[in-house]
Amino acid sequence: MARTIARSLARSLTGLLAALLLLTVQRAVAADAPPVNINTASAAELATLSGIGPAKAQAIVEHREKNGQFKTVDDLKLVQGIGDKMLEKLRPQVTVDGARSAAAPKNPAPAQH
Repeated sequence: MARTIARSLARSLTGLLAALLLLTVQRAVAADAPPVNINTASAAELATLSGIGPAKAQAIVEHREKNGQFKTVDDLKLVQGIGDKMLEKLRPQVTVDGARSAAAPKNPAPAQH
């Protein structure tokens, strides 16, 4: 019986460590990703944000389609299901400026006169 308990405990700890490792890797990848433009991103792109699932992503898109573009990131609070805590979690992951989430070109073409 002691062996069964020890095996069960070992499996549980192994699973917990694997889950923690996966979470750490996901957070590191998310921290390195450029912000997602909430005015141009698809529901699928929005669903990749931490704390946003498919339903909330669709609600963001529907709000944008019905009410026009978001003027500031704070306007996300107008979407049902997004409150102050969620907004603060999303703030570093999103933007209303620039391209969807692509980085700026490294060598822009020179201006022509």
